[in-house]
Parts: sequence; C-alpha cells; structure tokens
Amino acid sequence: MDAAREAGIGVEEKPGEASIWFAADVEDRPHVSYSFVLENLPPAPDIDMVEAAVEELDGVECRVVHPRKTAWVTATVDTRPEVIVDKFAELGITASLTDTSMFRYAAAVESAEHYVRRKAAKDVPIQLRRRRRSAQRSLDRARQAGFGPRARREEAQRKQQSKEPVKRDRKDDVLYTARDLVTPARMWVALVLTLPVLVLAYVQAAQFDGWQWVELALATPVVTWCAFPFHRAMLGGVRRGITALDGASSMAIIIAYLWSAAVILLAPTGQRGWHSGFTWFATTLGTEHGPELFLDVACGITLLLLIGRRYSIRARRLLIDEMADQSLDPEVEYTRINKMRGRAEIDKELIPVAEINRGDDIVVHVGEVIPADGKVIGGKARLRPGLIDVHEPNHVKVGSTVYAGSVIESGEIKVRAQRTGHATRWLVVMQWLRDVEVRQRYATVQYAQSAARLLPLSMTVAFFSFILWGLISGDYNAALRTSLAVLAGVAPVALALSPALALRLGIESAARHGVLLRDGHTLRSLEMMDTVVFNRVGTLAKSQMCVETVTSAEGESEEMVMRIAGAVSMESDTPAGRALVQGAREAKTQTENNPDLPTRYELVSVTAEPSGDLNARVNLVYVDEEGRETSTQVDAMLWRPVNLSHLRGRLAVAATSGGTPVVVRWKGKDRGVITLFDPFKDDADEAVSRLEQMGVETVMLTRDTYPVARRFADFLGISNVLAGITNNRKAGAIRNLQAAGAEVAFVGDATVRDALRAATVSIMYADSEDLELCRRRGRTVSAVLLRHDVMAVPQLVLHARKVCEVIDRNLALAWIYNCLMLMCAVAGVIPPIVATVLMLGSSLLIEGLSMRARSFPNEGRVEPETISELVNGENNV
Repeated sequence: MDAAREAGIGVEEKPGEASIWFAADVEDRPHVSYSFVLENLPPAPDIDMVEAAVEELDGVECRVVHPRKTAWVTATVDTRPEVIVDKFAELGITASLTDTSMFRYAAAVESAEHYVRRKAAKDVPIQLRRRRRSAQRSLDRARQAGFGPRARREEAQRKQQSKEPVKRDRKDDVLYTARDLVTPARMWVALVLTLPVLVLAYVQAAQFDGWQWVELALATPVVTWCAFPFHRAMLGGVRRGITALDGASSMAIIIAYLWSAAVILLAPTGQRGWHSGFTWFATTLGTEHGPELFLDVACGITLLLLIGRRYSIRARRLLIDEMADQSLDPEVEYTRINKMRGRAEIDKELIPVAEINRGDDIVVHVGEVIPADGKVIGGKARLRPGLIDVHEPNHVKVGSTVYAGSVIESGEIKVRAQRTGHATRWLVVMQWLRDVEVRQRYATVQYAQSAARLLPLSMTVAFFSFILWGLISGDYNAALRTSLAVLAGVAPVALALSPALALRLGIESAARHGVLLRDGHTLRSLEMMDTVVFNRVGTLAKSQMCVETVTSAEGESEEMVMRIAGAVSMESDTPAGRALVQGAREAKTQTENNPDLPTRYELVSVTAEPSGDLNARVNLVYVDEEGRETSTQVDAMLWRPVNLSHLRGRLAVAATSGGTPVVVRWKGKDRGVITLFDPFKDDADEAVSRLEQMGVETVMLTRDTYPVARRFADFLGISNVLAGITNNRKAGAIRNLQAAGAEVAFVGDATVRDALRAATVSIMYADSEDLELCRRRGRTVSAVLLRHDVMAVPQLVLHARKVCEVIDRNLALAWIYNCLMLMCAVAGVIPPIVATVLMLGSSLLIEGLSMRARSFPNEGRVEPETISELVNGENNV
C-alpha cells in the first residue's frame, strides 16, 4: 500500500473494503516520478541538450545528475518508462530503471488493472474547465511566440542541430523589426534602385517620355523585397494582435506605392509627356495634369529605414555575449599535477576543462584563461583586467585567490581548484545576467506595447487629415502628402527606447563595475530612496577581528575567561569566533602554568540561539602535582549585551568603553567581558560623507550597546544609530523605519537575509556561493556587490539617479517630438521624406543620449555642484 502511494496511487480504506484511485485524477498530483541509471553520458556541458531532448515528450520533465549518472524524470501517468528509455537511446545513452522505480511502477500497474475509480467530468464546474482551457491556450500562444524556458531551449537546440549560430535577436520579434532580416544586400539594392527614382522624381530635366513607368519598375523590388522586414513585422503584429513599431512606416510605403501604381495605370499620370516636380508644402499643387506620384516617398522611406536600423546603436553587443565569447570551451586541455603519495616524483597529464575536479592542481601559462576558482599554490603572475571589475589585485602570488575567466598576462601559476564548472563565479554571474535579461525582456515588451499605442493614434490622424484636406482644398495629392508625412514621421521606436535602452545600458554598466542589479526597477527604487541603513558587521567593518581587552570580574582569572571563550567559539566560523580562538591560544602561550587553572578546555557541545548567543558545555581538565587528571563539566555561555541594564560594575564599564563586547558566563554567573576590535574599511568614512552630501540619511544598525555604537558612528559621520538590535529583530527595525515614511535601502551580507527581504532596496555583499543561493532560491535581493568596498554604495545611488535622469529626459524629448511632428505634418509644412529623416534622427538622438547611462561614477570625489544638480533635479527636462 505504501508502494502504491509512492507510485502516485491513492488508497482509500473503508470498513470491509478498499478502493484505489490514480493520482492523475487528482489535480494536486497529476504526475509520477522515475529514476534511471545512465551509461555512455556525454560531457557535463552537453547535459542541457540531453534534458531538452527528453522534455520534448509531452508532460515530461528531466533532470540529469552527471556525477552520479542518474536521471530524475517526472512524467504523466500515461507515459510508459519504455518511451523514456527509447528517447535516451536515440541520444546514444543507455538508461535503465532503478529497482525502486521498477517496483513502484509494477505495483501501480498491478493495482490499477482491476481497481480504477475516476472522477466524473460533471463534478468539475464548467467555469473552472473554461478557465483551464483558456489558460492552456494562452500558454500555447506564449510558447509559440518564443516565451518560456522550453521554447528557448528548443530554439537553441534547433539552431545547434542545423549548425546555425544561436543569435539573441529573434526573427519572430514583431515589436521591433527583426535585425537579422535587415541585411546589407537589401540596403545596397535599395540604395542602387532608389537613387534613380529620386533623380527622376525631383529633376524635371531628367524626365523623359515614359519615365514614370521606369520609376515604377525600379520601385517595385524596393517596396517588396527590400522593405520585406518592415512588412513582415507589421503583418506579424496584426496576426498576433500586436502593433509593430515600424508598422506606420510600412503602411506609408504600401499606400504610396499602391497610389502611384494605380494612377499610372488608370489616370493621365501614366501617359507619355506627363511631368512632375518636387514640392515642399502641401498647399503647393504638385501637378496640374492628374494625380501625383509618390514612388519617391515609398523608396526613400525604405532606404532610410534600412540604413537607420542597420547602423543603429542598439546593435552594440550585450555584456553576456562578450562573456560567452570569452568563456572556455569544455574541451580545452590543461595540465594537471598529480603527486604520488610517498614518492618524490610528480605525474603530469592533460585533461579537458570538463574533467577538472575540486582539489586538482592545474598549471596555467601565459595567455591562458584560468579554468576554475581556487588558490594559488605556486608561482606568480599578472592578470589581465577582466570584463567585470571587482577591485581585486591584478598581481597574484602564493596564497592569492583567483577566479575562472581571468587571463594570465604574464607569469605562470599553479592553482588548486575550489569551485569548478557551473559553480565558478564567472558562470554564476553569467547566469545572473541571463535571469536579468529575461526579466528586462518582459519589461521591454511592456514599454514597446505602450509606445505602440501611438500608432493607432497616428493612423487615425492620417485618415482624418486625408479626408479634411481633400474636402477643404479639393487637392487629394496634398491630402495624401500630409497623411504620408504623419505615418512616416511618427516615432514610436524612440518612445519605446527611451526607458528600455537606458535601463539596459545602466544595468550592464553597473555589472561591469562589480554591481549586479536584479532588474531596471531597482534603479528607479534607488532614485526614490532617502535612507541607507548599514549593518555594521560585514559592510562598514572588515571581516578581521582581534581581541582588544579582557576584563574579569572580581576574583576571576582573565586567562580562564579568555580560554573559556575560545573553547566555546571553537566551532564558530564568524570573525568574532576566530578572534576569540586566536586570543585563547595567545593567552595560553603568554602565561605561566597556574595549578589553580584547568590544563585543558574541551568543547563538548554548543548551541547557537536565534539572537546569536552561544550556549555550550565545556569539559575542564585539571592536573594535580602528582600528574593525576580530574575533569568537570560546566555550562558556559557567550552573549552580547544590547543595553546598559544587563551588566553592573566594572563589567558594565568594560562593555561600554571599548570595542564590541562579549560577555563570558559559566555556572550561571558573568565572569568577564572581552572587547573585540574590528577596523573599519578604508573608504567607509568617505562613502558615508558622499551619501550625506547627496541628501541621503545614513543609519547604522548594530547589536552593540548604544555608547559603543554611537562612538563608531561618530567616527564615520553616520547620522543615526539603531543599537542593541539582534539579528532576529533587524527585519522589524527596517519595517519600523518604513512605517515612519522612509524609503529604505539596507546594506548587509548573507547573515542578515531577513532584514534584506524587509527593505525596499536590498544591497548585499556576496561571494560566489551567496550569489548562487540568491539566484536559485528566488530571494529578491535588489543588488549584489561583488566588490567589498563601501564606496560602491554611493556610486550605485549616484548611478541610479543619473540613469533615471536620462530616462526622464528621453521620454520628454520623445513625446515633444511626436506631438510637434503630428501637428506639423497635418499642417502640411513637412514633406514625407523629411518626416522620415526626422523620425530616424529622433531615434538616433534617443539612443545617443541613452549612452550616458554607460558611464559609472568613478572612484574620485564627485564635485558638490554635480551632486547638487542630481539631488535638486536641475538637469531634468
């Protein structure tokens, strides 16, 4: 019966009978799981391809654990294991069910043959079934449009199988015109054919008999094949219910060409001896002998659009693409050093990157890329500056930490691998950027859809402009000229790019300087932020503590206080724990043997409280004059006071007059106080001063008592102090500040994750492991600092304000341009060709102004005038 439940079969027991039902009939358990043992697995980097291939089966999800050669597969109850085994066989992999999965499957089949009770469809409300069908259709449409992880994997797999390069600009993007369709061939053909069309249209001396037919022949391939990317985007948008950003230009091209073809075929315009000239204003009649031709408009718009889209600044490469190009091929070989135990000689062998394991010693030569994160155990070298600046020294030697992706510029080193494969910082950062790109893609779609609402407005304005001009003036040539100017001059692309491009460049600029942002919303939140709260430990202070003073109660030994504290902290990996252990070792070596004190201090057990206090049992071993050992166990405790009422006398004075106090207690009595000194980071005071100059209120959050915390804060120039706050209460302190109306940005490390979640903007100092945990567990950390300097915080705030200033200015310019263009085009003072030039110019102007978001504040001091402008918004449009 237990096996049936594990196999996805439920057993309902009643007196005298038992009924069995399938999990497939229950909404909360529609699948079953199998585990397979695999043989002939490909290298680890190809595992994603294997998983994607297996997941092509309907309702199947697959995860392959490469080191264990095991696959975990979740499938529907209708999917037989033989089908999954055959799918693995197609990939050259031999798969076999494990014994547990085989027993569960056999038990499920045997039980289901005679006892099946299915839930009637009528029990499900019709509204629920309708919502399910609607949700499924929406999901299918999203997958067909290229959204979702499965669609992206299938596209990458299809292109790799066809030996095509995997490009980031998709052809099925209908919001923007597909860039890979705007080819040089189309641009050059349009240029060669459009120039004669423009000459024939604007120079009457060049108009020979029948010139209009030649112009029509030259314009036909331009408006069909050359303008195909814009027509495809427009039709794709119509099919999906989305307005393409170049849809108005496509409509202008089609209308101008169809009008010209119709009047050539049906009107006197196509007769021999008909001539025309260029007119600037719509009030000027273009010809007195029939309707006017607009083939120059159709060809000119096509050529200008091709040139503008081809050489757009948006074609700049993404940071993630640059990192992908510099990533190592898994088949690249490195020299591994194998030292035989008990022998002096060493063994060298070449192994690919995919086979490097933790603990391997790898030799890296000049010009080679370091394949794994680790420690340098031999040699020295100078590293080439990387794509991401984390303020690490470029000169490395024995004991230095190096990271995968760094390139040896000179020298040679031997690295002991500590993190390999997808666990390296290089690949973790790449995955973080991929996640950011996915989130920004959806944000960009929202911006583009908002900008696309301008197109129905422009088409409506163009339609009524044509009707009004035709009815009032009776000149339908002028009417069509104004309508084409409206369609050609409106610039939804500039409106869509105003926030999207600046945000993308701002996020990439921050990443290049060691600051990883979650999305563009973080920049806007940082702009609105008015309070920065620093957790003292891990942000303002270095992670290096040392014992400053040891004060014992009356009748107690300072050495025993120090030794008890060291014993209790033996298993602690915090800076305070390491400092206490080191202080205990020094106390043992610097004092003479005292027969009244224990000879050894042995830790029996230790428990960490949520507040951070340590409760332990310590075994004290005494040795008498005759060498006999006796032992006794005491309950000891290390705790930190949070206010002045917890201590009295000399211990209270010691806890408030020095550094971070730690109280040592055993046998229910406080025996002494140890103060710890942790130096502040070199740039902490300058960073706080920079924030204060920017009008940001600074707060220090610490567990120390108020006198100690206030002394630290005064040294750095911090405005406010929240003292006596333990780790489990720091999230509540952040929420209290928010309740008072403050927009809080909290800066901390991985030890205060709850407080980070509570803040409006959470900024975390993190290493590779913390970054991977934040990404995989979905913790909403707004920004991650790969750097360890405090100056990164004011630089990030200043960068966010500058990026938001660029966005606001771009939006204002885009709206002003579109409004003025619509009014001037309707008034007939701008011809369609000039409107097209202005439209492209507005897009290029927005892109050029957005390039300011690429610059990140430097390390030097920012002038007060610059800070004042950003605070007061004097540069905002």
